[in-house]
Amino acid sequence: MINLKRTIAIVCGGDSSEHHVSIRSARGLYSFFDKERYNIYIVVVRGLDWHVELPDGTTAKIDRNDFSFMQDGKAVIFDYAYITIHGTPGENGIIQGYFELLHIPYSTSGVLVEAMTFDKFVLNQYLRGFGVSVAESLLIRRGYENQVSDEEIMTRIGMPCFVKPANDGSSFGVSKVKNLDQLAPALRKAMMESDEVMVESFMDGTEVTVGIYKTKEKSVVFPITEVVTHNEFFDYDAKYNGEVEEITPARIPEDTARRLGELTSAIYDILHCNGIIRIDYIITKNADGGDKINMLEVNTTPGMTATSFIPQQIRAAGLNISDVLTEIVENQF
Repeated sequence: MINLKRTIAIVCGGDSSEHHVSIRSARGLYSFFDKERYNIYIVVVRGLDWHVELPDGTTAKIDRNDFSFMQDGKAVIFDYAYITIHGTPGENGIIQGYFELLHIPYSTSGVLVEAMTFDKFVLNQYLRGFGVSVAESLLIRRGYENQVSDEEIMTRIGMPCFVKPANDGSSFGVSKVKNLDQLAPALRKAMMESDEVMVESFMDGTEVTVGIYKTKEKSVVFPITEVVTHNEFFDYDAKYNGEVEEITPARIPEDTARRLGELTSAIYDILHCNGIIRIDYIITKNADGGDKINMLEVNTTPGMTATSFIPQQIRAAGLNISDVLTEIVENQF
């Protein structure tokens, strides 16, 4: 009998500091996908080492000429790539360009959108032009540190502030700077992850995150999660080592929740996104005491472990994550 099941690659790993976190997301996705409907394989990418994990515990080399591999003497060709690489090359448009050349549909947004959302500074300036509120920030490039003075940072950004890699998908290299003496060490730390560093003003408020996906038939905004960390900020330990409270649905006014949903949907359309994305915000107060929504970051390959935000939000919405993944895949066929 002819096997009519689509063959899907869950592409993980990558070359960033979050390589192993990405593999955890792939394991989560593997557990979520409908195995009755799809043939699922995990493909691990690092540098030029691309291999697929086989059911018997062995691995097979991926032929990068056509993204295939050999199993039992036969070539296996993938119909679809579900990208869950956090950082390069999965979050910055590089691997998307590869799949575009091979005409293999994939789960994330396109090359330009991935490149832009990966560069936090570029994204903020772009969305600011559409009226989205973002933090004040400036960019410092490696080798040009002296072109931005401490006085300019104090005048434009103020203290405390955040220093973070401008084009990196991880929580590594991020510092909260409270005085000028901490600035130079923070810049060095961030430049270990990226050649471009963003200095961003601190906003005091309630941090929330909102997941969304759209297909040809529907738009689904997930319940909002409130992020409460007892660390200085939502850093790596808070994100991955449980040092945070994640409250879904968030404890915010109904009108603010509605506005967050509308803004998340609008940003999805402005960027022409694809698949599941997650947008992080911080809610501050206007002069009149009302809630002001400020965008922090757009995550186009959100974590997909069982305890990650998106699976939490899908459960809170009363949806079946297997069905959601099926809708996302089938939307491109």
